[in-house]
Amino acid sequence: MKDIKLVATDMDGTLLNSKGELSPSFYPILAALKDRGVYFAAASGRQYFNLEKRFESVKDDVIFVAENGSYVVYRNQELYVQALEREVVQALIKTARNIPNAFAIYCGKKKAYVESNAPELWAQFTKYFERYELVDDLLEVTDDECLKVSMCDLAGSATNSYPHFKEWEEALQVKVSAGIWLDISHKLATKGKAMNVLQQLHGITVAQTMTFGDYLNDLEMMQQSYYSYAMENAHAEIKHAARFRARSNDENGVLEVLEQLIAELTTEKNWAV
Repeated sequence: MKDIKLVATDMDGTLLNSKGELSPSFYPILAALKDRGVYFAAASGRQYFNLEKRFESVKDDVIFVAENGSYVVYRNQELYVQALEREVVQALIKTARNIPNAFAIYCGKKKAYVESNAPELWAQFTKYFERYELVDDLLEVTDDECLKVSMCDLAGSATNSYPHFKEWEEALQVKVSAGIWLDISHKLATKGKAMNVLQQLHGITVAQTMTFGDYLNDLEMMQQSYYSYAMENAHAEIKHAARFRARSNDENGVLEVLEQLIAELTTEKNWAV
């Protein structure tokens, strides 16, 4: 691990505990990584503005890989944007309207858009989106690029929504990202592609990259790093894909590994702890 230059971690179920909390011990770890020349990326299905708010006090030290890799921002500079074509977005929304107990979300670059004010949707939706708007018709949203279409599926995304979009898998990224969430984005919009963009930009290799994840939308990110860690609470496919294992998100598994990384970097370069 002594040559690590890039660390990327998923948020929900990974860096955050089951209550959605970020441990206070994260901040000195982030500072130590920065001092040792290691880039840190928060890679999530969450909206960019939501991530930015979560890391408000250290936002200039975090690379934001938002919307499952559709949008990458560092120090207010867009590094990667991969939006969906308008015709595709409209077809996805029309399909979504036929799925019971599920709600479509137009995840724009400026804000997110929904056409339902159902309390059960908003209870979930507002956890992950900081800027949003209730509209009469998602098909009429024309002045914002669509980074992805998300389904908030209260009946369970894997069994209720996913079958309706399975036929799109060859043309798009169709990912069950959590129990009630399904994300549909451009074929080139993945956390793995975002890692590749960052690696190319900063001259970092796969062997110099460390990633942490727990769910299926983390798979490509795992494949883009040698030091790939599945959380103890991770989906079985992620555990199979990862080379290493970290303790659960409720045991601060990510931070434990990062403390080990910092210790190795400190020994190698003779930095003060």
